[in-house]
Amino acid sequence: MAAERGARRLLSTSSFWLYCLLLLGRRTPGAAAARSGSAPQSPGASIRTFTPFYFLVEPVDTLSVRGSSVILNCSAYSEPSPKIEWKKDGTFLNLASDDRRQLLPDGSLFISNVVHSKHNKPDEGYYQCVATVESLGTIVSRTAKLTVAGLPRFTSQPEPSSVYAGNSAILNCEVNADLVPFVRWEQNRHPLLLDDRVIKLPSGMLVISNATEGDGGLYRCIVESGGPPKYSDEVELKVLPDTEVTSDLVFLKQPSPLVRVIGQDVVLPCVASGLPTPTIKWMKNEEALDTESSERLVLLAGSSLEISDVTEDDAGTYFCIADNGNETIEAQAELTVQAQPEFLKQPTNIYAHESMDIVFECEVTGKPTPTVKWVKNGDMVIPSDYFKIVKEHNLQVLGLVKSDEGFYQCIAENDVGNAQAGAQLIILEHDVAIPTLPPTSLTSATTDHLAPATTGPLPSAPRDVVASLVSTRFIKLTWRTPASDPHGDNLTYSVFYTKEGIARERVENTSRPGEMQVTIQNLMPATVYVFRVMAQNKHGSGESSAPLRVETQPEVQLPGPAPNIRAYATSPTSITVTWETPVSGNGEIQNYKLYYMEKGTDKEQDVDVSSHSFTINGLKKYTEYSFRVVAYNKHGPGVSTQDVAVRTLSDVPSAAPQNLSLEVRNSKSIMIHWQPPAPATQNGQITGYKIRYRKASRKSDVTETLVSGTQLSQLIEGLDRGTEYNFRVAALTINGTGPATDWLSAETFESDLDETRVPEVPSSLHVRPLVTSIVVSWTPPENQNIVVRGYAIGYGIGSPHAQTIKVDYKQRYYTIENLDPSSHYVITLKAFNNVGEGIPLYESAVTRPHTVPDPTPMMPPVGVQASILSHDTIRITWADNSLPKHQKITDSRYYTVRWKTNIPANTKYKNANATTLSYLVTGLKPNTLYEFSVMVTKGRRSSTWSMTAHGTTFELVPTSPPKDVTVVSKEGKPKTIIVNWQPPSEANGKITGYIIYYSTDVNAEIHDWVIEPVVGNRLTHQIQELTLDTPYYFKIQARNSKGMGPMSEAVQFRTPKASGSGGKGSRLPDLGSDYKPPMSGSNSPHGSPTSPLDSNMLLVIIVSVGVITIVVVVIIAVFCTRRTTSHQKKKRAACKSVNGSHKYKGNSKDVKPPDLWIHHERLELKPIDKSPDPNPIMTDTPIPRNSQDITPVDNSMDSNIHQRRNSYRGHESEDSMSTLAGRRGMRPKMMMPFDSQPPQQSVRNTPSTDTMPASSSQTCCTDHQDPEGATSSSYLASSQEEDSGQSLPTAHVRPSHPLKSFAVPAVPPPGPPTYDPALPSTPLLSQQALNHHIHSVKTASIGTLGRSRPPMPVVVPSAPEVQETTRMLEDSESSYEPDELTKEMAHLEGLMKDLNAITTA
Repeated sequence: MAAERGARRLLSTSSFWLYCLLLLGRRTPGAAAARSGSAPQSPGASIRTFTPFYFLVEPVDTLSVRGSSVILNCSAYSEPSPKIEWKKDGTFLNLASDDRRQLLPDGSLFISNVVHSKHNKPDEGYYQCVATVESLGTIVSRTAKLTVAGLPRFTSQPEPSSVYAGNSAILNCEVNADLVPFVRWEQNRHPLLLDDRVIKLPSGMLVISNATEGDGGLYRCIVESGGPPKYSDEVELKVLPDTEVTSDLVFLKQPSPLVRVIGQDVVLPCVASGLPTPTIKWMKNEEALDTESSERLVLLAGSSLEISDVTEDDAGTYFCIADNGNETIEAQAELTVQAQPEFLKQPTNIYAHESMDIVFECEVTGKPTPTVKWVKNGDMVIPSDYFKIVKEHNLQVLGLVKSDEGFYQCIAENDVGNAQAGAQLIILEHDVAIPTLPPTSLTSATTDHLAPATTGPLPSAPRDVVASLVSTRFIKLTWRTPASDPHGDNLTYSVFYTKEGIARERVENTSRPGEMQVTIQNLMPATVYVFRVMAQNKHGSGESSAPLRVETQPEVQLPGPAPNIRAYATSPTSITVTWETPVSGNGEIQNYKLYYMEKGTDKEQDVDVSSHSFTINGLKKYTEYSFRVVAYNKHGPGVSTQDVAVRTLSDVPSAAPQNLSLEVRNSKSIMIHWQPPAPATQNGQITGYKIRYRKASRKSDVTETLVSGTQLSQLIEGLDRGTEYNFRVAALTINGTGPATDWLSAETFESDLDETRVPEVPSSLHVRPLVTSIVVSWTPPENQNIVVRGYAIGYGIGSPHAQTIKVDYKQRYYTIENLDPSSHYVITLKAFNNVGEGIPLYESAVTRPHTVPDPTPMMPPVGVQASILSHDTIRITWADNSLPKHQKITDSRYYTVRWKTNIPANTKYKNANATTLSYLVTGLKPNTLYEFSVMVTKGRRSSTWSMTAHGTTFELVPTSPPKDVTVVSKEGKPKTIIVNWQPPSEANGKITGYIIYYSTDVNAEIHDWVIEPVVGNRLTHQIQELTLDTPYYFKIQARNSKGMGPMSEAVQFRTPKASGSGGKGSRLPDLGSDYKPPMSGSNSPHGSPTSPLDSNMLLVIIVSVGVITIVVVVIIAVFCTRRTTSHQKKKRAACKSVNGSHKYKGNSKDVKPPDLWIHHERLELKPIDKSPDPNPIMTDTPIPRNSQDITPVDNSMDSNIHQRRNSYRGHESEDSMSTLAGRRGMRPKMMMPFDSQPPQQSVRNTPSTDTMPASSSQTCCTDHQDPEGATSSSYLASSQEEDSGQSLPTAHVRPSHPLKSFAVPAVPPPGPPTYDPALPSTPLLSQQALNHHIHSVKTASIGTLGRSRPPMPVVVPSAPEVQETTRMLEDSESSYEPDELTKEMAHLEGLMKDLNAITTA
């Protein structure tokens, strides 16, 4: 017996320990986490450990019926045992006085005789189990929903029906969703047995598939929910015998969208009926479902799909396809799978000290996304200044106090369910070190020193704690080391702070030992805080400093949001926004800023508003905009309002439909296709389209058809055969009709196409093989009268029957994909229609071999340079980094050079290949900017294009004449004409001027034409004082820096007839051979010589008008005096034989005062012999070849001479212009502008040798030995030069420094020929008979700063007879003595210095 008792005792003890092990095994992962977070007991230290406290069982959602009993399970583990309580809908239940609810010993809640009625539902609701351990804390379970099924009610009842044998039938029985589990069916008042053929859907509906005669009878459904059963109507189902007659295929029951939770089962109903009997297939997201081999997918009754244990991967769109051979129908439904909340990261237990900041971490997942709330000891944690939700789910506790100890739970909840996980917080005393390393849940600001404290002296209180910086949101504290440790290098500090009047204190630690300042962030404005500082050393924390009271700065008072903001559309392009004054304006509102933005864009615009409303115009039609308002006061912008959205009103479309196309179907119908207008032009919801069509021959008879807004095609029927019709389409909104498309034409067939036979063979078939594909193209059969519905393409390796593809009859090409490389394929093409397939056409092709491209591209050439060689040639050079250092090409690489110009913009690249590192590009356009780039190719490898190099070709003389030359008469001035033209097409450089040639004889030599120069790029010019009623011919020549271009064709123009008196423009009478021209360079109206008395009077008048005339006379007198006293010096003057009729004319409007600074180097003259006299007398006049040969005079003299000459010449008026040569006795003037750039050539003077003796024997003043008539020449101060001979002098001016003064030649000493610098004109030229040519000299006027200046007219009259010249010089000598001349010269020199000083300033 003792042994038996011992065995029983041992068995009892073993059972007890086994029970304990099982109990421990049921702990949740949260408990394991709690255990893992427990710290071992430190020897000799009173550290509390974490207490295991968790739920073993939590209540779950329960469905009950009225009158039944319900148990909501709950069990919690703790030592000591917890106290269990229950909450219903957030309120504790008083179970002591409740007869129907009682607490079971394990903590479960038992409810007997559930009460439920229409107006009294005391038991239905949300239940929660609450477990509490005194002096430890409280935890709460998840919430569980108790649902009580209501009274049975049928929302739909079965109806009598019939079904053909072998087909499917359904009988409805829809009740409350809660009562579906309590529905059953009866047949002929007997319980109906369900099997694979007869099923009950989750909705209660009965489905009978493959009906037999035994399925006929009376059916009813019954709901048994605890009370008396509820019966539906009893109906009869008739089973008809199978017939050969076909019936339409229809769905009796289609799947509908469903929402299920992971782990549940789902049934997607699908029942179809028709003859022949249909078969059902299922697809998910266009992929067929294999219901035969899958364990989770089952077809119920051969049609409805059941999915067991649903996962997230099962979500998607399911298609039910019914097919009976004759037709196919399909239905679809969306399955949404939801998931209950699950914890990815649960809160962990935390040790902490008072005043520290901690974070409980909690990471959850679920679908829909769960919401998270926190509970402390069973009570909801309300976010505040010290309890904050951070990173969406984590709980941050700031400034811990002792009362914060306890259990914290993270509760996650969504529409599917809820879950909870918890952790414990233990707050240790300050003298107890945290026994483990700081977990990640401690914030960086409160990380403590966790080394175990040792005994020793503690630091005293820090000294002189002050707030060195106080702001609205932060305060910076500084202090000195404690008196006990003056150095304080190893001390750390903790700053404790709290709001005044609040016991909860927070702590901020210094970041490194020895640091004696801390900045406290995230404070409240205008709030008083109390600070104290403690120092710590290796022994522990020392004394606290005295509390320091500091108040933060008040924040600037800004306006609050403007209330009642509203926006409404006032038109299709405007919206009005209104608002009210902010309640918290914090002062006077100065203005508002209205922000608005188009929906879908990120560009926000704003406008300043001073009132409480504003209308924004210019918006897009029927477009949604968002608006917000910000109020401004003197401190700045306030809080923005919430966005309000409004759409502008709709309007008629502003554009026509797109892509209108016509398709002729047969002889009486045409199909129209179109696309909607562009979205930005629809201006509203398209409600329809208006189609208008007419016969092309009767455009007034228009037919209209309206279609819906979703329809994008329309078949127009009832048309005439072989008739052309016009169609157009317009879009409609509720506001009206928009613009229509252009008329589009199509012609109906004369006769309908034949479809009584198969199509003929396609007329051609072409194949193009690639590596893994073959492109097939074809043309339709030649006989177009047979209907072609499409084409069948067959292909395969060695045989065309492996695969077949059918394409539309409109298609003319197709790409066969996924082929094998290097394989021989046979391809066949057949046209087909409803009768059948036509004769095939065969072709074969071999796919290309598969090649792996070289993955490493070539490096592009570098250092590309463009060297300009000429006007059409540029050399391109480059370097290749992939070559060795010596840049020697040893392989088969080559280079491609491409170039283009950007004018015009669409110019295409030109390419050329090179095998060296340079290339000569030729055939380019002059004066054109080109860009060049180079690439290198080696085998199949190529580089990208290099960086571009640029080069501009040199200029070239114009190669085309000016265009569009027109001549018109100036209104009101019949003697003045205006010449207009356009620049040359091929200017080949910048046009620097034009020369207008005109003459009354179109056949005259070009040197006999009058020259009219134009400076710069002007395209119009006036010519004055022409002869009335006279035909003139005009030519124009363009000039650039490289020279003159070709002349334009001659343009004829006849001046108007005379209007009465001739005036200045009339032709002068013929005065005979005795006529002597005036001595002055101006056009004198008198024809007789001037007597000495008249000469003196004239000189007095000239002196009074301008000093320049005095200069002329003085220089002449000095010159002649010296000539009479010197014996036979070398003569300057050269005799000219006047034998031509050159006539040149200057433009008075181009005349400006001459520059005081001009270029003069390399000025050369070239005589061009144009005299008709076979033996002209030419006098050599040597010209100095450089600037050193001419002695310059004083600058002041030069300036005076120019100024006076200006005052004398002035700007000649239009009436003082010279007329065309041929009006005898008039002295023609000629102006020749020169560019600042050097000319193409430099032509030296080449005088005739037989004129040298005559030249050496002539004198101007005393000797008159030349019977032919001597000529005198003067050098003009304005850089005139005159050469001997009867040719047109050609002056070439080579520029030097742009500010170099023109060196006016002074009176030279005896020796080489010199030039008189003081003569502004040349009056001392002898004149031959009137039939001789009148000579003139070209002038060059160079701008001082590179700008072109108009030329100065130079009058060169024909020389008078020698006797007249002698008399003039004698008169000059008698008028002036040398002393007087010396004084006059000194006076002039002073004037020139004054003028020079003025111009210099």
